[in-house]
Amino acid sequence: MPEWLTPALGQPGLVWLLAAAAMAGLVRGFTGFGTAMVYLPVAGQFLGPFEALTTLVIMDMIGPLPNVPRALHDGHPRDVLRLAAGMLVALPLGVWVLTLASPEMFRYGVSVIALVLLALLVSGVRYTGRLSRGLIYGTGGLGGFLAGVAGLPGPPVIMFYMAAPHPPRVIRANTLLYLVLSDLMMLAVLALFGRLVPQALGLGLLVTLPYLAGNVLGARLFRPRAERLYRLVAYAIIAVSALQGLPLFD
Repeated sequence: MPEWLTPALGQPGLVWLLAAAAMAGLVRGFTGFGTAMVYLPVAGQFLGPFEALTTLVIMDMIGPLPNVPRALHDGHPRDVLRLAAGMLVALPLGVWVLTLASPEMFRYGVSVIALVLLALLVSGVRYTGRLSRGLIYGTGGLGGFLAGVAGLPGPPVIMFYMAAPHPPRVIRANTLLYLVLSDLMMLAVLALFGRLVPQALGLGLLVTLPYLAGNVLGARLFRPRAERLYRLVAYAIIAVSALQGLPLFD
C-alpha cells in the first residue's frame, strides 16, 4: 500500500468526503461549476480550513481535465485569461484573511457565502450594464478574494456570465477553464503562504477518484436543451450541502 494512502484511509468522515466529492463532480460535470459549494461545507466538518482547501485544490485540478479539450474548443480563452489575471491580484489577500479565521468561522463563512450566492443565482440577479474588459478583470478579482477566504471562486463569474450574450456551451466552457486556472493559482498561493498541508495531499488524491468519475458522468449527461433542469438539480444539491455544513446543526 502506498505510504500516502494509509493516513488518508484513516481519515474520520472519509465516507462522507468521498460522497461529497462524487456529488461535487457530478454537479461540476453537467453545469461547469459548483464543486466548492458542494464539497467544502461537508469537508469543513472533518478537516481544518487549509486541509479542506488542499484536498479541494488537488481534486478540482485533476477531476475536470478530461473536459478541458472540449472547453477550449467551445469557450473564449481570452476572456478566461482576463478573469484569471484579476484573480491573481486578489487571491493572496483572501488567503491572508483566512489565516486570521478559526475553523468554526471558516465553516460559517463557506456555508453562509454559498447560501447567499445561491440565493442571488436562483433569484436571477444579474448585471445589466456594459460588459467591459475592466468588469471582467474586476469579476475575476472578486472571485479570487472569495477563493482565498472561502474556497469559492466560481459564483461571481457565474453571475457575470448570466448577463453575457453567450450560449450555454460557451458559458459552461469558460467557467470550467477559469476554475481550472483558479486551482493552479490557489495551489501556488497556499504553498507561498506555507499553508499547503502535506498530510492532506494524499487525501486529495483519494477523493479525486470519485470526483473524476462524477465529472465524466456529469459531462455525458449534459444536454444544452435541458440546462434549466440541470441548474435546478445543482441548486438543490448546493443548498442541502451548505445548510448541512453549518455548525448550528452539529
